[in-house]
Amino acid sequence: MKVLMVNGSPRKDACIGTALHIASDILKEQGIESETIHIGNKDIRGCIACLSCRKTGKCVFNDIVNEMYPKLDDADGLIVGTPVYFGNPNGTVLSFLQRLFYSYPGNLKMMPAAAVISNRRGGSSASFEAMNQFFTMREMPVVTSSYWNDVHGYTAEDVYKDEEGVQTIRNLALNMSFMIKAIQAQKKKEELPDTKKEVRTDMIR
Repeated sequence: MKVLMVNGSPRKDACIGTALHIASDILKEQGIESETIHIGNKDIRGCIACLSCRKTGKCVFNDIVNEMYPKLDDADGLIVGTPVYFGNPNGTVLSFLQRLFYSYPGNLKMMPAAAVISNRRGGSSASFEAMNQFFTMREMPVVTSSYWNDVHGYTAEDVYKDEEGVQTIRNLALNMSFMIKAIQAQKKKEELPDTKKEVRTDMIR
């Protein structure tokens, strides 16, 4: 079993990198491996609504978004981390997720997912909500913790001073481990729910 982690911070080893490292250590203790992909310093443009992915099965911009497809295919869980910029997730992370979640041709249904947020003072709750909306639209169970999944600080060292934040990330990893194992066990007993996507309501008509 494996959790794919996405580091959306421009600084690889700063607050988000530290939080993901904490989660990785707990997952390892639970017998689950992890892989971290750093996208925060990549040149990732936003979606242009060309719908090319509907014909080709991949994004028209051949960058790290398309490179993520096989990694998602092999993953049993997903954690995406972002710093807070002006009360919102990093713009690079949003462009990455918008293109990835729209163009990815695989099935993310029942893959546990979680967002991890870092900020100096505020903006976590709005960013946390924005990130979770990606997961719920692809039928991915959102993994919870003992508080919102955020850490406070400006440097990696600051994260460890946020003792409740560290506890929250550790609890998140424990809950993700349990959920992955539970879902994998249930999938051996029965097929995934046969949910439908046949109806799309146009709200202006």
